[in-house]
This record gives sequence, structure tokens and C-alpha cells, in this order.
Amino acid sequence: MSYKTILVHTDHDKRCAVRIEAAIRMAKQHDAHLIALYTQTPFVLPGYLMQAGQKIDEAQQKAAAEAMAMAKAVYNNQVSSMGFKNTEWRSTINFPVDALTMQARYADLVVVGQRDQSENSDINKDIPAQLVLAACRPVLILPYIGSFLSIGRRILVAWNASREATRAITDALPLLKRADSVNLIALCPKHDSRELIPVDDIVHYLARHGVMVEVLSDHVADSDVGNVLLSRSAELNADLLIMGGYGHSRLREWVLGGATRTMLDSMTLPVLMSH
Repeated sequence: MSYKTILVHTDHDKRCAVRIEAAIRMAKQHDAHLIALYTQTPFVLPGYLMQAGQKIDEAQQKAAAEAMAMAKAVYNNQVSSMGFKNTEWRSTINFPVDALTMQARYADLVVVGQRDQSENSDINKDIPAQLVLAACRPVLILPYIGSFLSIGRRILVAWNASREATRAITDALPLLKRADSVNLIALCPKHDSRELIPVDDIVHYLARHGVMVEVLSDHVADSDVGNVLLSRSAELNADLLIMGGYGHSRLREWVLGGATRTMLDSMTLPVLMSH
């Protein structure tokens, strides 16, 4: 297994260039084709402006076309300056999560950015959360603060023997095989200190793929899992965390698990999530 197609979300966010650079570096490492997807959110006129609709619509379309052209030029300059040619630009008028979810079906990995808590816009605020649950592909999320010249040299894997954690490890094999060091932390329930998460089989599974791991163990309450992972990541100087993205459906709404929400809100390092 390898990453042969990587999808990166592009927009006018101030951190977009950092995201693109990380995606290019990863595409180079894996000899992958990089698709940059630029999304334009559909513009809907308020009812009271319908009479002036045609002129406003034309102005809106012109502004959107100019914004896309500017974003494409910035992207082309960036890939050119990094000497990368195995790439293509795509654009669509659609809501970001819907567009990324559709395009993710034809990619091995999706790269997006964590939302900036200081921004007030509601349009893009939950792209990572919704995408992790909808994309059926691993999603690499970059924090909105920091630079990431290396991603995946020192990896921490969160393990609790769940379906989601298993999926994340399998999806991350191309990264795990290239890592200099891999630590696997078994997260055991705090309410029963005698209960241990089984690790032998997952260690042997990874070893058969050529991935040697150091095993750690922590007894943690469900509400503390996210903070424990962040703390351990800092202690180990990890540059990538791999974990399952947890959620469940309540009527028509996807509700995130506590550890997933903590990580998406407070991440301090790149995180690869699978659901």
C-alpha cells in the first residue's frame, strides 16, 4: 500500500500556503499525484435583494472568478518554486465538505487545516470534523499555528483496539513504514486498573509490515484521552499523531467523541484521523 493520490484543500485562508507546502512535501516523498481542490461556496441572495438579483449575481460571479484566479496563481507559483510538477488544480462551486468528500473517493489521503478558533466565519469552521466522518479516507489535519518541515519522522499511535483505531493504523502504513521511530500508546479505561488493552497482535501485525514500535500504556478516563495524547506527544517530541476519529449518528446529526473533539480543537501537532 502507498499514497499515490493526495488531495489538498485550497482556499484563501492565511494558513493555506503552509498546508500546500506540507502536501507537496508528502507527495514528493511518496511519488504521489497531488490534486489541489479549490471550493467556492454557493452564493444565495437574501429574499429582500431578489429584485436586484441579476446585477448582484453578476458582480458576485465576477468576484468569485477573480478570487479563484488569484488562488490558482498563488498555487502555481508555490508548486513551481518547490520544483513539483505531478499536480493538478481543480475548482468547484460547492460547499467545502461536500466537494472534498466527493473528491476524496479518488484519493488515498486528504490534507486539510484545523479551523482557527479566532475566526468568526461559520462556513469552514467544521471542515475537519465533518470530513473525518464522511470521507472514508484518512484525513491529515494541520494545526493553524506552527510550521511543519517534517511530518511522520516521530509518530505516536493511539491504540484502544477499536475499529476506528485499527482503520487509522492501516491507513497510515505508508507513513509508519518511513518513520524513524513509532510509539504506540495503549489507552486503558481508568475505572478498572486491571483491564489492559491487548497490544501483542497489533505489534506483530505492524512488525510484519516492517514497522517496529515501542509500547506505552496509560489508564485514562474517557474525558482525559485527548489531553493525555497531547501531553504524550509533547513528551516524545512527536511530529505526527495517528488516531481513530470517533463519532456516532444522533438522528441526522453526527456527534463527535470527546477525544476527537478535544484534538480537533486543541491540536499542537499534525494529526492523521480515520473513521
